[in-house]
Amino acid sequence: MKRHIALVEDDEQLRKNYADALRREGYEISAASDRRTAMQAFQARLPDMAILDVMLVDEMEGGFELCRELRSLSATIPIIFLTARNSDVDKVSGLRLGAWDYMVKDTTTLDFLPVRVTALFRAIDAIKTPPAASPMQRGDLLLDENRKQVFWKGTLVPLTLTEFWILQALAKHPGHVKNHAQLMEAANVIITDNAVTAHIRRLRNKFREADADFSAIKSEYGMGYRWT
Repeated sequence: MKRHIALVEDDEQLRKNYADALRREGYEISAASDRRTAMQAFQARLPDMAILDVMLVDEMEGGFELCRELRSLSATIPIIFLTARNSDVDKVSGLRLGAWDYMVKDTTTLDFLPVRVTALFRAIDAIKTPPAASPMQRGDLLLDENRKQVFWKGTLVPLTLTEFWILQALAKHPGHVKNHAQLMEAANVIITDNAVTAHIRRLRNKFREADADFSAIKSEYGMGYRWT
């Protein structure tokens, strides 16, 4: 069965070009130009992946709002932002909303987009059929790789898949420093250092919702992060 990708892009020519490039790779594409039309389609049928522009018609941050709405329907569906907005603030905002990746439109987009999409689907397939593994216990942390669930002091901490991978990389070897490049590799994403920082901040905040005294993720200035 073909993978179904939802593409939300308000520029008609770009929408056609991206859709054609992905169809050539064997993907089923449904396309929309605005947030409301896309959300109606999501409510009727969730895609296997969503690719969103940030600026949609007259909504400067329509893609961000659409991401929030889509996350309310699914906590795990992979979302990619594909946009002309290239500031670090926008990239961090997109990743804070739970996107897996943030790509900036340029002359190589048509070549790179299908490759990136295929790589993400390959990663998804790998985690859907992992070898059986016992849950990893690190003090008050219980990390179940098979279920992709994390518990802190017995309380479920809801994480996105990217956050899960980053946490797993940190907790696997307590005390070892992981730099930004190592965490990006573990999370199967290509993002900026600021985006890694944003993911770490989100992790800390989610754990602190379960335990206000949480302090197991330490920052090491100029080096990266460690689990203690």
